[in-house]
Formats: sequence, structure tokens, C-alpha cells
Amino acid sequence: MKKSYAQASKSNLSRVEDILQVKEAFPSLSADEVGKILKVKNSSEGKKKPKLNMMTSDPSRKEVIILMTKSNTELIMKSAYKQITNINKHLKNSNSDIITDFIRLSNNGVIITTNRPANATKLSRIKNFLKKINNINPISIEAPCLPKSKSYMKIVGLPYNSELGTITPDFIKGVLKETHLFKDTTLASKPRVIKVFSKSNKVVVWVDIWDSQSGSAAKNIINRCFNIGCYIATIQGTNTNPGIPQCKNCWKWGHLTLSCHSHISRCTKCYGAHITEYYREKAWYCMDNKKANRVATKEGEPCPHIFKCINCKGDHQADSYSCPYWHNRFNRDWHGRKQQELFCK
Repeated sequence: MKKSYAQASKSNLSRVEDILQVKEAFPSLSADEVGKILKVKNSSEGKKKPKLNMMTSDPSRKEVIILMTKSNTELIMKSAYKQITNINKHLKNSNSDIITDFIRLSNNGVIITTNRPANATKLSRIKNFLKKINNINPISIEAPCLPKSKSYMKIVGLPYNSELGTITPDFIKGVLKETHLFKDTTLASKPRVIKVFSKSNKVVVWVDIWDSQSGSAAKNIINRCFNIGCYIATIQGTNTNPGIPQCKNCWKWGHLTLSCHSHISRCTKCYGAHITEYYREKAWYCMDNKKANRVATKEGEPCPHIFKCINCKGDHQADSYSCPYWHNRFNRDWHGRKQQELFCK
């Protein structure tokens, strides 16, 4: 049954003004056809663009992040229990109500978990103690800070190779330090440079910054442009992508250390049933073996043996940056294919 124009005007999907505009543009249309056009128009207007989830949730404030060199990190983690005990004694002597629970590794240093959030005074005392540890390099220990939220962004419009040379993470890091847009921001990790396609000369640079819970720092620079040489780079917001986690207990990819089912800590160099710090004492091919006519590697000398990665079977440690698993840590499809290959074997 055909509707009249009066009936169509009373429809929930249209208004009189819209009907008149459509009828003026297309005089030969029937009332039903006008209603269909208005229905499509209203449905398209009602659709909202998907909102980017470009921020992590606010992390625990009961953590203290301390950036330092790898040598300092290894020294502290080798005697983590002892360091925690001494830090608590130091805090207790200063009448502090904060207790440190444990230390864990982070990408660029260590994270100390406490029973309550630390203020500036407590942070300063923890830093002063760490600087007094034997054989530590105090210059490389940066000021402790409390964790913040992360905002995730990407920079587009850059070539991989140009007259500027090859775009590398270190090159981008240096450029961002000099760019006025990033003057008041702090990078949460090293920038990641990934080609759009394997044979393409275009790259996408992924950048993570420390931000407030409202994302104010990211909002100030999203959709803005800046020059890198003669090229115009554009900053865009992107969805959160913390990447594929690598377990620090068994050193396999795909699960967090806290959810690892292995009851034995593994070595990154030989995958033996010991932590990496005890590699020289525990690894079978670094120990004395009279039957195999093998003498133990002397203390202080570089290990002459070839390491084996448990993941890719390459000649490197399981936590090496040269491992293809690490290079593809943000590529879930790649890790999924590798898992399928393991199941098929």
C-alpha cells in the first residue's frame, strides 16, 4: 500500500523539511521512495565513528620506576633480596612508613613495588641508597618516578631511505628531542620503525609517551605536523598495542611472567634450569668435564660457547634484540603463525 506525502511526513524517520528537499530535487519519486531515501540518510547520520582506545588504564601508583644502564640493572637484580632488605632498613631509619616488597626488571631499568605510593622525599631516599651500592655506576641512575598512563601514537608520511639516510629508532628519538611538539613529553619506550610493506619505502613510526589519565599530552599533538628534513610528518592517534609479552621466567613468548606455569627459572643463554646470572657456574659446557676433556671457562674471560635461543633456535640469547620474535613483537599474526607451526610439528 502506497503512503501519501502527509503520512510520510509523520514518519519517525523523516521531517517535513527533508521531504520537501528530496521532492524538490527528485519530483518524480513516490512517497515510498522518498521515505527510503530519508531512512538511509537518518541511519547513516546515526552511526558514530569508532573511538580509538589510545591510552592504557592508570597503572598502580605503588611502584617506583628507576631508569639505569643494563650493567647497573644486572648488579641490582643479582642480589635483589639483599637490596630490598637494605632499602627497607634505610627507609625505617628515616622514620618512613613505606615498605618495599620486591624488585623486577623493566625495559630500561628496574621497578620497585611498595606497600603504598611514595612521595618525593621517599623517592629521593631510595635513589640515594641505590647510588651507594658497591660497584654501582651512580651517574647512570636517573631520578625515580611514579608510573603514569601511556598514550600510543604513530607518525606517518616518512620514507625508509632518503637523503637523510635510513630512518632508525635512534634517528627518530633524536629528532623528537629537537621538535617543539614533543618538548614537554617523555617517551615511554624507544620508537619503533616498521615498513608499511616489505618492499615499500614508506614507514610508520610507532611512538609511546607517558601521559596523564586524561591524555592531555597526546591531545596537544595528535593530528599536528612537523618537518623531518623536507618531509612533512603527521602525528596520529592509534589503538593501544602493548605487543606480545615475553615471559622473564621461561623466556617464551605469549604470556606474562606472573602467569607462567613453569616452576623452574630458565637461562637465556643455554636454557638450563638456572637463572642467567648463574650461567658460568651451572651451564654444563662451561664447567669442568674430565671425560669430555673440557676445562671450565676462567672467571673474567668471555664465554667462547655459542648461545641457543629457545624460540627461533638462532645463535643468540633468548632475550636478544636480534631475535625475529623480538622484531615481530607487535605483529600478532606473525606470532600466531609461529604457534601454528609448532603445533603442526
